[in-house]
Formats: sequence, structure tokens, C-alpha cells
Amino acid sequence: MGGFVYDSRNNLQMRGLVVLLISKAAGPSTADLSFQHDMVSGIYSSQRSLAEITELIHTAFLVHRGIVNIGELKSCDGPLKDMQFGNKMAVLSGDFLLANACTSLAQLQNTKVVELISSAIGDLVQGIYYENSKSSEENCLTDDIGISRWKEQVFLRHSALLAKSCQAAMELAKHSAEIQDMAFQYGKHMSMSHKLHSDLQPFVKETSSDTMAFSLNSAPAILHQEFRGREAWLKQIREAQGKGNIVDYKKLQEAIKAGKGVTSAIDLCRCHGNRALAALERFPPSEARDALANIVYAVTRFP
Repeated sequence: MGGFVYDSRNNLQMRGLVVLLISKAAGPSTADLSFQHDMVSGIYSSQRSLAEITELIHTAFLVHRGIVNIGELKSCDGPLKDMQFGNKMAVLSGDFLLANACTSLAQLQNTKVVELISSAIGDLVQGIYYENSKSSEENCLTDDIGISRWKEQVFLRHSALLAKSCQAAMELAKHSAEIQDMAFQYGKHMSMSHKLHSDLQPFVKETSSDTMAFSLNSAPAILHQEFRGREAWLKQIREAQGKGNIVDYKKLQEAIKAGKGVTSAIDLCRCHGNRALAALERFPPSEARDALANIVYAVTRFP
């Protein structure tokens, strides 16, 4: 369990860090100076609590997503009782983290912030439900969706929590609606760039000797499908399937690289990165703003 929160190799605390950085970049609001005594290192205590709440919610959903479908297990996967026990622990652990997050959220005593974070939790549930309902369909290797629909789904699963947490951090400091919207836009577009960057790794890594398995619903694959057409893409998948419907990912990877999917995904990643940087322009120059910009540069840089 500790690895979900403290594993420094996997950027799992990125959301809380971004909330703290954007809080510091925005600074105190000029509209309400009455509670500036509560500020430490340029960040209000309520904003620190919000960063912790954001991490708790994200971790709770990570734990819940680790639940194993018992019906799909094989004898080589291990004892059934161990898997059943692990599922129960995952449900209880995730619920415990989510309950703590909701309790802390109520203690902030800000109705708009509660509404924002509650809607983000709803977005996460909606996005993951859709993902699971599609993946459970028989022989459903890839969704018949375009990049616009893909972006809507990614917003729900990956961007909504960070975007609305950034907006909520501005609300806690009593910033204007314009600054709140810019914080939302930064969180949304930076996390979209982060997701696109992650999806592109199997296609742009030069040092990997082995072909990485990748999702057939990743951005390069969806864009490749848009350019080639649904039937042509399904034909390529069928041609890459061997005995037992095992997919030859190397063959599909080469097919996607030969098309426009990878370059289009890189362009889309940089487009979202530029929109995140544009949102930052509304914040005063500071080290915190520079750090937020560096995060964008990191996820839009490719070999």
C-alpha cells in the first residue's frame, strides 16, 4: 500500500505537487486579506489540505482499479482464496482512503470546493465505468471512437481531478473567476499532455530492445484508426493475431509508426502543452510558475 503513495519512481504524487505549485504561483488574493496570517511559504493551510485530499482520492481509485476479475483467472495465476482476499482488501483500503478524503473535504467548509471535488470524483467513476464496460465486451480489443471522443474519456479518467483541484485551490484563496478558470485550464491541458506523453512511450523510446505492449485504445492507435479507417485497422489487428488470439504488438507498432498516428499524437501533445503554458501567462512570474512550466516542457519533449 505504501508503494502507491511513496514510490518515487512513478510520479504518483504529481497531482498534489501541482496543486501546491499553482497555489504558490497565484499567491494571496487581493480581494480578501483577512486570512493571510494563515499562509506559510506562500500557501494557505487549506490549500495544503486540498493537495492531500487530491492525492488520497487518486490513490483510492488506483487501489480500487487493482481489483482482479476472478472469472478471468487461470490456475497459473495463483490460489483463488488469495485473490479473493486481495480483492476484499483492495475494496476496503480504497474505501478507507476515499472516506478520509471526504472527511477532510468537509472540514474545508467551502461549499464550492466540495462541489468541485465531488464532481471530479463523479467524473472518475463515469470514466472508469465506461472503460470497464467496453473492455468486458467479448473480443473488444479496440473501441470504435475518434480522437474527440477519446479526449472526452481521458478528461474524465485523468484530467478532471487535477483540473478541478487546481480551480478549487484558487477558490480557497478567494481568487477571481478568471484566475480560477486559468488554473482549471492548466490542470486540464497539462494532464492531457501527460497522458499523451505516456501513450507515446512505446513508439518513441529508442533504447528499448523489446517491444512494449501498448493499449490499442491509446492515442497513437486511435489516430491511426482515424487515418486508415475502422475496417483497415481491424484487418491489421487480425493479421497481427497468432494462435490463441495472441497479439503481435511489434507488428502493430510498426504499422502505426508507418502511418500518421505517432506524429499526430506528438502534435496533439504539444498543442495541449501550449494551451497549458498559455494559461500560466495569467499568473505573475515566480519560481513556482517556472516549475509548472517545466512540468509541461518535460511531458512535451520527445527524442
